[in-house]
Amino acid sequence: MNNADIGMKKLCLFVALICAVFKNTCIKLINSNMKSSIKSSVIALAFAAFAISAKAQTTTPSTTTTTTPTGVRFSIGVDAGIPTGKLSDSYNWNLGGSVQADIPVVSNQLFVTVNAGYDNVFGKKDLDGTGLAATNIQLLPVKAGLKFFPVSNFYIQGDAGVAFSLNKTDVGFNKSEAFIYAPQIGYQFQLGGNNYIDAGVRYEASSKFVSNNDDSKVQFVGLRVAYGF
Repeated sequence: MNNADIGMKKLCLFVALICAVFKNTCIKLINSNMKSSIKSSVIALAFAAFAISAKAQTTTPSTTTTTTPTGVRFSIGVDAGIPTGKLSDSYNWNLGGSVQADIPVVSNQLFVTVNAGYDNVFGKKDLDGTGLAATNIQLLPVKAGLKFFPVSNFYIQGDAGVAFSLNKTDVGFNKSEAFIYAPQIGYQFQLGGNNYIDAGVRYEASSKFVSNNDDSKVQFVGLRVAYGF
């Protein structure tokens, strides 16, 4: 067995582990129509990515086929997610959008990513039967990271940055920003020319927005579907 085969087997094990984590997290969440739709999409995409990477053991390409004249690629997407941890006790789901630039570092295989967007985390309307509603959390996340294509069109991405609270006082935060990180896997579906659909599933988490309160972390399993050009 050569080094390439060993590396690919390690990749498949890594992706399988991520898929299992995503699946177990989603299954534990409270069911609703919106949550069920997001959960199904996340699990389906994660397992599709695993199947693609496993099949790739017998292939040789290790790049993305999407290129632009400058090498830099842009995408505009819709983001949705399901809160995890203590956040799920008071919040149902989140919805937002983002723009991203992928800047090539090594041919068409390794890219530096820069991402900025908006997230609205929707609070539950009736907390524990009290009739009280949780105030929506509004965030402006700004991240940068690396995006690597081990096989054609399938990627592994890792981002880190800062999330700025847009309604700090309303939700009771004593910090205006928090550190965030987001590991992600995804696949780019070619549309022809320089255009493609980028579908990725990620786990995103922040540090505390309230000092000495671990429950103030914002964590969710998210799905991003974007149009790339």
